[in-house]
Amino acid sequence: MKVEAYLFFDGRCDEAIDFYKAAIGAHSVYIMRFKESPEPAMVPPGAGDKVMHASFQVGQTTIMASDGQCGGQPQFQGSALALTVADEAEAQRLFAALGDGGQVQMPMARTFFSPAFGMVADRFGVSWMVLSDP
Repeated sequence: MKVEAYLFFDGRCDEAIDFYKAAIGAHSVYIMRFKESPEPAMVPPGAGDKVMHASFQVGQTTIMASDGQCGGQPQFQGSALALTVADEAEAQRLFAALGDGGQVQMPMARTFFSPAFGMVADRFGVSWMVLSDP
């Protein structure tokens, strides 16, 4: 069994994937546009070039994504993605990159479980917990 995150960017999926490529080294695996759908009834009006389904890799993890209903107001509540890296410097770098245009929820600091831990909501509203291995 496997559980993977599926994020709905409500019309900003291309922008989000490009951001994650630059910020945390993600790379695209697959992108399907609504105009490629075998069921045209599933396509929101004017959304032909928007992302119906995408998957991208962050390290060893696959994240799936879509533009969903393409309304332009993504909402991510009640969840966070945890990004664990090998050292404090990398945690600091990725925390800063994800926070560019976002909002720090908990500044990066030493905790009892990690020498570097912080929480940030990126510019799309996705919450991230960034930490380094002890």
